[in-house]
Amino acid sequence: MNRLKDESSPYLLQHADNPVDWHPWGATAFQLAREQDKPVLLSIGYSACHWCHVMAHESFEDAATAAMMNALFVNIKVDREERPDVDDIYMGAVQALAGQGGWPLTAFLLPDGRPFYGGTYYPKTPRYGMPSFTQLLHGIHDAYRKRRQELEQQAASLHQALRRDVIAIGRPDDSGLNPTMLNTAAAKLMEGMDREQGGFGSQPKFPNPISLEFLLRQHARTGDTEALRLVTFTLGKMAAGGIYDQIGGGFARYSVDAHWLVPHFEKMLYDNAQLSRLYLHVWQITRDESFRAIAEDILDYILREMTAPAGGFYSATDADSEGEEGRFFVWTIDEAREALSPLGEELPRALEICIETFGMSARGNFEGANILHLPRPLRKTAAELGMPLPELESALEQIKARLYAVRSERMPPGLDDKILCSWNGLMLASLAEAARVFGRADYLAAAQRAGDFLLRQMLREGSRLWRSHKAGHSKLNGYLEDYANLIDALLELYQATYAERYFSAAQQLADAALQHFHADDGGFYDTSADHEKLIVRPRNLQDNVTPSGNGMLATQLLRLAAYTGEARYADAAREVLRKLSDVMPQVPQAFAQSLIAVDSLVSGFAEVALVGGLESAKVQEVLRELRQPYRPNLISAQQPDDAAPSAIPLLQGRKLLNGRTTVYVCRDFACRLPVHSASETAALLAEV
Repeated sequence: MNRLKDESSPYLLQHADNPVDWHPWGATAFQLAREQDKPVLLSIGYSACHWCHVMAHESFEDAATAAMMNALFVNIKVDREERPDVDDIYMGAVQALAGQGGWPLTAFLLPDGRPFYGGTYYPKTPRYGMPSFTQLLHGIHDAYRKRRQELEQQAASLHQALRRDVIAIGRPDDSGLNPTMLNTAAAKLMEGMDREQGGFGSQPKFPNPISLEFLLRQHARTGDTEALRLVTFTLGKMAAGGIYDQIGGGFARYSVDAHWLVPHFEKMLYDNAQLSRLYLHVWQITRDESFRAIAEDILDYILREMTAPAGGFYSATDADSEGEEGRFFVWTIDEAREALSPLGEELPRALEICIETFGMSARGNFEGANILHLPRPLRKTAAELGMPLPELESALEQIKARLYAVRSERMPPGLDDKILCSWNGLMLASLAEAARVFGRADYLAAAQRAGDFLLRQMLREGSRLWRSHKAGHSKLNGYLEDYANLIDALLELYQATYAERYFSAAQQLADAALQHFHADDGGFYDTSADHEKLIVRPRNLQDNVTPSGNGMLATQLLRLAAYTGEARYADAAREVLRKLSDVMPQVPQAFAQSLIAVDSLVSGFAEVALVGGLESAKVQEVLRELRQPYRPNLISAQQPDDAAPSAIPLLQGRKLLNGRTTVYVCRDFACRLPVHSASETAALLAEV
């Protein structure tokens, strides 16, 4: 019997009608494996994974294959986004066995949960140098019956490898946490960048926003113009490519080629959260309006298509629709002609403009159709069309609106509508920062709705978190990354609103993380002390597609230390970073978030306490000065007047002087003389 029908994960529900007797992860499945003396077949994937769908269609929907799976194995299906701990453990095992990993992940376990064999996608018939899935099933079953001792030894060896603590030796002090180390790491990162197309490596191309954010920090700290140039060059190339949805906004997961042209078409919340924030930061530095336009385009897409009515953010959209990868997003010239025909009288050159701007051809660039992209800057397209640039930009607004309307009538890609705490934290942080930097009231309202939703639905027992929410129900114990990313979001939301409840919630979550995730030898586990006991307790220090929980928590603990003056926060952050001090400059792309934390540690924080009502024009002038430049190591707090006591130490003792807006600029709680204007504030910030 398939037992997935009562699950809430869209990925698991996609498999609820398979003829496979799927179990969700849990003790029941392993008890059955022990009782029946069968190995466990563990299949891990996620809803937007193209090859997961392929394997499901080829094998899990096939009655004969399913019958074999049911007869020979106890079958468990896991959504990696709900259970990153399970995914991390068994992905580590498969990587140790095969030298590489990916999804769908296929692992074979003893009834006690220890893995002995695994891989990723297996085809229905032998190809790509791989056996068929059924051949593999027969082979595993035969080995389990006839060579059990050999499999036991393999499982013991793998288990021992997984149990080895991944924490680096590091140093016992801060000697390795210095500007020289950061410079070395930045240089190493830049060495690996593509000078022709931007990004890292050749193909496939992933955005890598965490590494790019670290390079922005390097520029801010040192004035390194090459670091800034490489980031802006990369972001420009990405925004012009097919990896960016030129009609609806938002980035796809990655590009299969070196030119950012052909994406895997799934869109993930975490990518768009991090990239919208990165484009925002580049705008702060360069004031190039094209970067602001992309940041707002992404955020508008998220609010329009990826936001739940109650305020949280959905996880992903699929790559496939109508059974074809990318079908929703691509266009033939005939389709574009038909879509744009209503613009005929108003914009008679609409089709010509569309073809020239987006690089369309009769042949196409993707299976006979066109992935829309910008093969040349708009100013060059305008010149070729004999149009002033503003006229072209105005025409494109009409063209994109029309294509979007027609595209909306197509069958859309599947939506993964679960709400994950960690990813929502990333998205909320970007939205809240954009609200204050761009002065967008609509973003601020959406950020507050999302923040209040998360505090209402994801909090349990006062300061503990749930991982996932769907259809009014929250579940699964929160992971380190859930705490770290939500703390970041709440601190950003506090600085956008100065509502102290957000700061208080952030501090409570930090205290809970210190209590429940801390490791005795420094750093933090990914799971809490009261989490389900797995074959190992994972502690992943490296960034993946999202920042490592350790790196992000260290970053936020340093911010809290600056706000509160409490050394325990900074001490816990230092513990993590000391352990990584030698490895970070060697493989900076794996530790970019931890490098960002070191940047904060080395640079220190500018601390600004603002006393005066938010309705005051003077206060708003000061806030614009605080918010619009790129100052990643600035924290701010505000209270209306000195008669309202604040629980935030940075505000304690700050008084409104002579009835005028008063600004206190400090570093390490040593303050300059208070000032009263935006220009005076800017001058002090340039000094500290």
